[in-house]
Amino acid sequence: MLRIENLSCGYDGSMVVKDVSFNVKDGQRLCILGPNGCGKTTLLRGIMGILPINGSVYIDEQNMKSLSSRQKGQKIAMLSQMSDTYFAYTVYETVMLGRYAHQKRGAFTSADSEDRRIVQESLERVGMLELKDRPITELSGGQLQRVFLARTFAQTPEIILLDEPTNHLDLKYQVELIDALKEWASAGGRCVVGVLHDINLALSFADTVLLMDRGEIKAYDTVENLDLDLVSRVYGIDVGKYMRTTLERWK
Repeated sequence: MLRIENLSCGYDGSMVVKDVSFNVKDGQRLCILGPNGCGKTTLLRGIMGILPINGSVYIDEQNMKSLSSRQKGQKIAMLSQMSDTYFAYTVYETVMLGRYAHQKRGAFTSADSEDRRIVQESLERVGMLELKDRPITELSGGQLQRVFLARTFAQTPEIILLDEPTNHLDLKYQVELIDALKEWASAGGRCVVGVLHDINLALSFADTVLLMDRGEIKAYDTVENLDLDLVSRVYGIDVGKYMRTTLERWK
């Protein structure tokens, strides 16, 4: 579904991501791991088209450069960390914004029965339908991120990119968000590529891992076959020992 070929990108002429290539298949849940500053978020921004790139990004064998902004919005969406800046829309209005790429005019002026059905289903999927008329400025952090997830679902993309969307969420909301994304990806014709800061959370979500260091791919494999020694070398810490020591507290 998603094919990345020789992608390089960065900031102010300095390449942070260097000649990266990989494929993501239908139904796949890929997590990008690596230490801070290795290029994970930069890679997502390059794929999304937020940053200019060298190389190519293909969705269903279509080069992203050949697609209009509206066509891109129908195929790929990005869920990021929560922002402190947002307008005082209701929950329903916020999720309806996800339908913008599918509408001929503005997000609220041309919503039809199909748009309303998809928005309602998206709200139900994340358990926020009962709060649909509440202003988002009155929501907790966990509720707000679920609204943003519903907006992403309402966009009905084929691909969702995740840029550490669970940051600042408590454990319950982290698990709920990840479970909702796993269920979404399992429906077919969809895939997820995500950056998750918490390695345990990433491995519980992903079926495949891309390990990065200094802008380059060090491994691309299934979760089961991931070389944990390599992970430790990339992070500069014995990750397995740290995890086992932490789990000892719960016995």
